[in-house]
Order: sequence, then structure tokens, then C-alpha cells
Amino acid sequence: MKWIRSRIGEFYHKHTPSIRVPMLLFVVAACMIPLLIQGRLIAQSSRQMQVERRIIDVQNQCQILSNKMSRNGYLGNSGVDTSGTDTELSMLADIFNGRILIVNSGFRIVKDTFSLAEGKICISDETLRCFQGETTSRYDTEKHYFILAVPIADTVQTADARKSPKTAGVMLVTVSTESMFNMEEALLDKASLYQLTVFILCLILAFFAVGFFVKPFRAIVKFLDRVAEGGLDEDIAEESYRETKQISRAINKTLQSLKAVDQSRQEFVSNVSHELKTPITSIRVLADSLMSMDEVPKELYQEFMGDISDEIDRESKIIDDLLTLVRMDKSSAEINITQTNINALVEMILKRLRPIARRRNIELIFESIREVTADIDEVKFSLAVNNLVENAVKYNREDGWVRVTLDADHKFFYIKVSDSGIGIPEEYKERVFERFYRVDKARSRETGGTGLGLAITKSVIFMHHGSIQVESKEDIGTTFTVKIPLMYIPSTGKEKP
Repeated sequence: MKWIRSRIGEFYHKHTPSIRVPMLLFVVAACMIPLLIQGRLIAQSSRQMQVERRIIDVQNQCQILSNKMSRNGYLGNSGVDTSGTDTELSMLADIFNGRILIVNSGFRIVKDTFSLAEGKICISDETLRCFQGETTSRYDTEKHYFILAVPIADTVQTADARKSPKTAGVMLVTVSTESMFNMEEALLDKASLYQLTVFILCLILAFFAVGFFVKPFRAIVKFLDRVAEGGLDEDIAEESYRETKQISRAINKTLQSLKAVDQSRQEFVSNVSHELKTPITSIRVLADSLMSMDEVPKELYQEFMGDISDEIDRESKIIDDLLTLVRMDKSSAEINITQTNINALVEMILKRLRPIARRRNIELIFESIREVTADIDEVKFSLAVNNLVENAVKYNREDGWVRVTLDADHKFFYIKVSDSGIGIPEEYKERVFERFYRVDKARSRETGGTGLGLAITKSVIFMHHGSIQVESKEDIGTTFTVKIPLMYIPSTGKEKP
């Protein structure tokens, strides 16, 4: 069974039908099914009406004949001439294409229009009920005939009998309705020809109607083909239906995102090229300067070599940060979660950074509201917090301060890194997490920044299913707020910042 389903799935993927096919089938079915049902119902109701009318006609004629037989004493007086009545019975049977039996009170057949069962006993449900004074009928839908039983009253009437007449016999009539069934079949055959004509017309009309309805979607497909060839600058405005209008808006929104990603990619490539080329250019200039001098003083030589070493370190730092970003961008990036004491981790990070802060006389303050234990990747998370605190120190004022606050609730823990630094202008706050983006490029060169620290930090926080926000006022200071779940729950796919 599983193999059959897989084969059907493979066939469906190889021969995926157009949306026109189900639409066409739906339209044709919506037209034809009511028509077929209507034709069948009309034929059946027509036959039912004819059968009921035939039963009423036969019953009326038999009732008249029964009364005549009762008055003539057909069953009660053996000396009565019954030839005329027998002739009428035969004519009535021929007219209705049926058979008439006359059964006396002893359940013996005294007359059969087919002359086959005279003298035999006839006991049936219809006969028994008819002797009780009921006129009964029964229709056999499978064999296409009906049976009608009409009582024949006794000619001798007593005082009590006038109140409840005695039944002397039963007129049992069997009438075939085969002709009506054949008429119904002929009617259905003619209706089938009509339905076939209607089906062909519906198919043709549905084909053109479906083509008209699908036309806007074909336009969207052509537009997407042009986009696939590189036409990102074009917008689509297919508004024939509400659905195509919504699809157009979604596509245009996606294209805007793609344009932004493409622009970001171009800027990233340009920035990477520039950042990697700058140290190399500096090294080249310093080396050429040394080689162009005949006798280089030892002090100048040492100074130039120190500058070259610094540029090499800067190049190495850029490459390391780029490799870190590449590893985090991979969908299969590993994250080693362990339960960690966040208080101890932050204290250790601040201990490593205190010498750097001390050089500029910047005070590092750790404010722990409560003890926090959470599921994190200790190495990656340490890198993220280290980047935030190091940036707060680098872009601070002399004799300033940096305050790190740790707090938690029942689901998340929060780390705030506040400083008394230069701040970030309002128009640049949303871009500080972009790769290689720096508000003050000259200051970043002086402090040795690569412009990748905050991008790495954001990637690490998103890997932990957390969030980061920035609040800043120019010349007053900046506060980064990190929110991380206490319990790490793996997701099906890596979340993107």
C-alpha cells in the first residue's frame, strides 16, 4: 500500500495537472449533476404518476363491473346468464393488458380471463383483506405490475347486512406496467441525448470560462519568470480579483525584501573587500617606505615593523570575525547548550575587560538583581556579551562608566549594558547591527573595530531564540537590552536575525 502511494505521488509530481483541470471538472459537474438528477427524477415521477392513474382507472372500471355483478347475482345465482359479464371481464382485461380472476367466498376461482386457473384455490393477503370489505392494491416495482382486489357484494341483504354488506367474492386484477417502464426507458434515452448535447456545450463554455478566470494567474507566472531572469526592479499590479490583488501585494513585498537583501549583499561584498584591502594597503605602504630607504634608523625600523604587526593583527581579527559569522549563518550551525550560572559568566567577562576599561579610567559596574541559571551555549553567549561590554568601553568617554544589569522572571533572563558614551544618532540606531556598519568610521579605525561585533552578537542571541533592543541618545549614552529564554527549546530550523 505504501509503495502504491509513493508511486502515485511520484507520478503526480512528474505530471502535475493544471489548475484548469479541477476547475473545468467542477464547472462541468456543477452543470451536469443537477441535470442528470433532474432527468432521472422527472422520469421516475412521470412513471409513478402514470401507474397511480392506471390504478385509479382500473379500480373505477372494476368497481362499476363489481356493482353490476353484485346486482346480477353473478356469484349467488347459478341460473343467471353470465356470458355478457364474462365478455365485459375479458374486454376489460384486454383494454388494461391484464388478467382478471373472480374468487368466490370459498376462495375458489370461478372465472379466469386467461382460462388457466378456473377451479383452483386462491388464498392471498389481498384476497383475505378484500373479504373483510377492503379494496386493496399492491405495486411490484421489480416485475412492473400491480394487483388490485375489489370486493363483490352479496345480493342477499338482511337488516344487519345493510349496515355492513357481506362480501360474496373478490375481483382480483393483475395489470402489467411494462409499457410504462419501456416508455420511461425511451424517455431516458432521449434525455441522455439531450444531456450529452448539454454536456458538450457546458464543456466548451467551461473551457473558455476557465481560461478567462485563469488569465490573471498566467500573468503572475510570466511576471515571476521575468523576476527569475533578474528583473527585480519591476512591480506587479494584477488586481483582477481580490486573490490576485493579495498575491500581487505579497510578491511586491517579497521583491522589496529581495532588493534589500541584494543591496545588503552588494554592500557587504564591497565592505569586505574594502576592510580586507585597507590593512594590506597599509602594510604595502610601510614595506615600500622601508625598502626605499638606504639606511633606516633602528627606531624608525622598529616603529614601522610595529605598525605592520598591528595591521596584520587587524587583518587577522577581520578574518576571524568573518569566519565566525559564516559559521553562524549556516543552517546546520551547532549550538552546545548547557545549564550555566549567568552571574558567574558575566563576572568572568567583566574581569577580563577591566584592564581595558582601566586604561581609560572607565568604571565597570555589575548589578545582579538575582541568581540566574539558564540553558545557553557558554562560548557563543560569552562572545555576545563580551562584544557589548567591549563596545561600551571603546565608544565611551574618559572617566566614564559602564553598568551591566542582570535580572530574570519566570521565563526569561535580561542583561542590560548601559554606558555614558557618545551615543548613537536616532537615524542610525536601526543599522548598528548591519555588518561593517559603523556610525563613526574614524573612531572605529582608532579603536580597532571591524564593524562585525554587533552583527555577531545579534546572530548569537537569535540562535538562543532571544531578542536584542537598543536605546540611545546622542552625547548621553546607549543601553543594549538582551532577552533570552531560561529554557532552550530546539526549533525545526535556525531562526534568522
